[in-house]
Amino acid sequence: MKAIVTVTGKDTVGIIAGVCTELANLGVNILDISQTVMDGFFVMNMLVDLSTSDKSYELVRDALDERGVRMGLSIRIQREDLFNAMHRI
Repeated sequence: MKAIVTVTGKDTVGIIAGVCTELANLGVNILDISQTVMDGFFVMNMLVDLSTSDKSYELVRDALDERGVRMGLSIRIQREDLFNAMHRI
């Protein structure tokens, strides 16, 4: 199963490292990543593969949410099929 991870917050050192480390610890593979800084705010979108992890989607979601709280970021994950359905015109 693939999912979209969105990270937003005030730009600080170590955001990419922190999020990627969390995903690696969960066994989640990063397939694609795009990030930018806009007027001091960090924005990153990632396409990840959850099939490489032995953790449930809910556990991954909760771990990313907790990491976001610790880092002062919003980290959201959404299943690719739901993301596509919501953004289909």
